[in-house]
Amino acid sequence: MDTLPLPPRPDLDQYRKRAKSLATAANSRDPDAVRRWAADWLQALTRVLGVEVTPFVQHSFDRAVEDLRKEVAARVAKAHSEGATFSLADAQHLIARAHSYDSWSEFAREIEGLRADSDRSDFERAADAVVEGNLAGLDELLAKDPDLVRTHSARKHHATLLHYVAANGVEDFRQKTPPNAVEVAMRLLDAGAAVDALADTYGKDLYQTTMNLLVSSTHPAAAGLQSALVEVLLDHGAAIDGLAGDSSPLATALAFGYRDAADTIVRRGATISNVSLAAAVGRLDLVRELVVDRTTLSRMEPLKVPHWIRIPPDAAGQIALSLVVACRFSRPEVARYLLDLGVDPAAADADRMTALHWASAAGLIDVMKMLIAKGAPLEVRNVWGGTVLDSTVFSALNYPYKGVDYPAVLEVLLAAGANVEAVDPPMTGIPAVDAILDRYRDS
Repeated sequence: MDTLPLPPRPDLDQYRKRAKSLATAANSRDPDAVRRWAADWLQALTRVLGVEVTPFVQHSFDRAVEDLRKEVAARVAKAHSEGATFSLADAQHLIARAHSYDSWSEFAREIEGLRADSDRSDFERAADAVVEGNLAGLDELLAKDPDLVRTHSARKHHATLLHYVAANGVEDFRQKTPPNAVEVAMRLLDAGAAVDALADTYGKDLYQTTMNLLVSSTHPAAAGLQSALVEVLLDHGAAIDGLAGDSSPLATALAFGYRDAADTIVRRGATISNVSLAAAVGRLDLVRELVVDRTTLSRMEPLKVPHWIRIPPDAAGQIALSLVVACRFSRPEVARYLLDLGVDPAAADADRMTALHWASAAGLIDVMKMLIAKGAPLEVRNVWGGTVLDSTVFSALNYPYKGVDYPAVLEVLLAAGANVEAVDPPMTGIPAVDAILDRYRDS
């Protein structure tokens, strides 16, 4: 969430003065006045934070300020159309929203609580303790107020402390995973945190649990703790198939590309509710049971996946997608079985990533050769404009699969006739990759 953090010692009078200066800037005839006001605010805030502002957080700050600038412009235009001006109340409301509070009154109460060192500030301190892995500080706060584990944030995402463990959907400057995140989660859960409590992180629906946020979060995955945290949540009773019973934890982990988390959820007993999920998790036995031929399933049941998961409603579409996801998640035995059944080698997902796009990114050379022999297109472009070769180079440079020999993968594609000129940018900075591309350019 693009949210600006509060300074260490927030002062409501200073915020009132800043709101007045925003109203003045908004009502001036200088088109850059609001941008300068926002830049000055961001610089002042960054200066007093006294913490490292990472590129991820800086980008969030910049987006938050730009969003505020756009909202100011929209409110100014609306006020002028009504023969009015941008008011102090408008400025106060937008400043509160930039800090992720729904209203100035809610924001003011929070600031007053922090200044008075009241219990109201304990949740904010506890959230900091969670994301910093400060168990001693967390224990002290929970001993003072055991109800903190069931309290929801006053910010508009209304997350609980446990949601912060997922490092997703809450304010960006708190989206981080400490090395002891598993111990932090266990401490909260053992203290009575509701494992499937809902937040308003991405909407008011049944998908805003800690589990669903966790399995779609880059921070615990990058820290190597995502699967361990999944285990902790399941050990404490998290709904393995989601609160709606629609396989949302498994489907979400797969949608965001987190194979290890998906495998953990399956190992713990998740329902595999359709053939594409079976293919993605490598359940060849289920794929054999379900797929009669390239267009027919042995049984068709209503799809039980979240509404935003893009799975075709028809049998042929689900079987074709199964080939694609088998390649994406490195399930070569499933991919070969489906190709032997005659599934279309040009099958693609909703992003127009074909089975060959994914097999190449995953380094499944035997499957690649099988796809190419069956006529899989080399120059078809995904939604980002990447051919199979260009997309594979992009994967090697930005999102490499562990252990893949990308030079060998590129040799297969280029030997099959892939257009080397489609690679953009032409030089990657990876010597072995650039050497192959140069050799084919010169041939």
